[in-house]
Amino acid sequence: MEQINREQLKKAGFNEDILPTIPEDKSWKVGNYASVWMGSVHNIPNYIAVGGLFALGMSVGQVFSIIMCASILIAAIMVLNGHAGSKYGLPFAMLIRSSYGTKGAMFPGVLRGVIAAIMWFGFQTFAGSQALYILIAKLWPAFSTLGGDWNFFGLSLPGLISFLLFWLFNVALIYGGMGFLGKFTNILSPLVYIVFGGMAIWAIKLAGGIGPILAYTSAGASGNPVIVFLAGITALIAAWAAPIVNVSDFTRLARSTKVQAVGQTVGLVVTYLLFAIASISIIVGSEIAFGTPIWNVLDVVARFDSAFAIGISVLTLCLTTLSVNVTGNIVPAGYQLASLFPKKLTFKSGAMIAAVIGILVMPWKLMEKATSIFTFLNIVGGLLAPITGVMLAHYFVVSKTELDLGELYSKNGKYNYRNGFNGNALITSTVAGVLSLIGNFIPFFKPLYDMSWIVGIVSAFILYSVLELRSNNRARIEKTGK
Repeated sequence: MEQINREQLKKAGFNEDILPTIPEDKSWKVGNYASVWMGSVHNIPNYIAVGGLFALGMSVGQVFSIIMCASILIAAIMVLNGHAGSKYGLPFAMLIRSSYGTKGAMFPGVLRGVIAAIMWFGFQTFAGSQALYILIAKLWPAFSTLGGDWNFFGLSLPGLISFLLFWLFNVALIYGGMGFLGKFTNILSPLVYIVFGGMAIWAIKLAGGIGPILAYTSAGASGNPVIVFLAGITALIAAWAAPIVNVSDFTRLARSTKVQAVGQTVGLVVTYLLFAIASISIIVGSEIAFGTPIWNVLDVVARFDSAFAIGISVLTLCLTTLSVNVTGNIVPAGYQLASLFPKKLTFKSGAMIAAVIGILVMPWKLMEKATSIFTFLNIVGGLLAPITGVMLAHYFVVSKTELDLGELYSKNGKYNYRNGFNGNALITSTVAGVLSLIGNFIPFFKPLYDMSWIVGIVSAFILYSVLELRSNNRARIEKTGK
């Protein structure tokens, strides 16, 4: 029956990439999920975020608690929002139809899979290219002087070469497919533990042992301690707002729901434990040793005495950036574009188009002003959290984890709602999005903005559940008269 349905769907214009995963392709094990998100944890922005927590006056204990609480919350939401993917083999682009409607799904799909993904792909590609620049220059010192004063829209020749090389590495992973990506992250896993564990040991020795680091004191964070604590958790989760939404693109490959649940939980919590130890040791240890905290992990690497240590560390940073860029940005962009144009694009062709656009937006120009980047990311994060809230509420509260695949791939089925749009989902996303972001414009509501992701997902979950249950009760009364 499944084979007949698949053939009918293909004739209707759905390509293989957005159809439910067949059992033979569900090959990801616990190890794949335990390692796939490592690059999303061990990267430069996360280290800067931890440095920011210390800058706010938090103690070592507070920062450690925030990191671990955030890791548990991230793992829980990833597992819950990945349940439908592992159970039905659905990609995000199709799963989102169940809550937003066949046409309404374009709103969250384009926001997550096109705008946020492509913009962040460009940012991460440029960030990774800077690490690659350091590595090439270390091996070939003359590289940094190539081209003299020549530049391409503000990017020097060595910078352009590094950017294009790193971009090509991303493209290579696209054509390697999801199976190759799983193998790649498994290879990266031990490197991450070795390099960042080594950095932590290096920093602890510089500080004179673990004692001085644990005894580190700060001026103390100002403001309501609960709000400050939740704001710290929100800051770390913000980087996950996008992957959380489309996690089903990865869990659809799981051998079972248990596999993705165990793999993601163990991988995220254990990886964040290492990250907490490494980041706290490096930031506090450097402040004790040098009199100033080092928030950029590349600056830490630059202080190493060994050329080999510098090389392997920068290479690992390049690979972690490559990993998060592909998993968090190019995969959802490829699937989303394939779902928007199912008769013309496949996952690989859609991902390739997204990668080319990632060059055309010239991310190095957009990154000249850090404030504009963070404003963009905060706004996108504030809008993506409500989408996650709607998805969770629909799947667990409204549908009770039961989806009708035949209806989901139908243009006129029950997931068509009214003319293809589910008004309750769109209303919820708008209201929750406003609640998340209003504090950025009206100072009185700033505490809501400081906890924007938490406010967005909680308010959306509650509001959507209420609206849908009311609508279902009203429909039942109209149908039965009771």
